[in-house]
Amino acid sequence: MIGRTILHYQILETLGRGGMGVVYKARDTHLDRFVAIKVLPPEKVADPERKLRFVQEAKAASALNHPKYYSPLRHRGGGRCAVYCDGVRGG
Repeated sequence: MIGRTILHYQILETLGRGGMGVVYKARDTHLDRFVAIKVLPPEKVADPERKLRFVQEAKAASALNHPKYYSPLRHRGGGRCAVYCDGVRGG
């Protein structure tokens, strides 16, 4: 994924991996800012239960309003099940 573009987000590096997916640091090429993108791998998108949990996580996170928590911008795009979040420090 590094070096690829999803919608208008250029994938720069991997920030972490977990049971629900992979989190990447990306640059929003429209607004010239850094974001985090959590992507549910294709094999997990095929599992309706995993996909539902992923979307529920995005909805729960979007209800939070605190500087220590991320705020999802969207939960789909580029043909993938992904959560796009702002607030990633640049560089």
